[in-house]
Amino acid sequence: MEIDGLPLHPLVIHAVVVLVPLAALVAGAFAVVPRWRWLLRWPAVGLGVLGGLLVQLAALSGEDLERSRGLGGPVLARHEMWADRLRIAIFALAVLTVLAAWLLPRAVPVVEGDDREDRLASQWGAAALAVPLSVLLVVASVAVLVLVFLTGEAGARAVWGTG
Repeated sequence: MEIDGLPLHPLVIHAVVVLVPLAALVAGAFAVVPRWRWLLRWPAVGLGVLGGLLVQLAALSGEDLERSRGLGGPVLARHEMWADRLRIAIFALAVLTVLAAWLLPRAVPVVEGDDREDRLASQWGAAALAVPLSVLLVVASVAVLVLVFLTGEAGARAVWGTG
């Protein structure tokens, strides 16, 4: 896959390097700061899903680049290993973010300045899930941040031959 002669993979990974950590940070803030949940709900969901799609596109374009250029070796294999783990982690983060956006209780500001709990979340009995789901969301966020770094570092070593 190429755009105007340039492989798609380096173009996509720039979006991954920016948006996936942002998705992890927003999801982590959504989990940890209940007062911000009403504000961060849709950005967290959108960034989580978009991040998952971008990582999948990066993996597909990377596989295509490897085949078309006849690349290989242990350094590239390490990059692929971390990338596969990142794919799993960002998928988990996206799923957890969607679940959290649906289930976690959040204060909804009203015009008078009072806060009230979201009725949908309270009807589903989501209060019991708040702590475990928040912890899982934070763990997935940290895992995604670490894996983005490790994948990118291994990819840079593969490209620049320093591994």
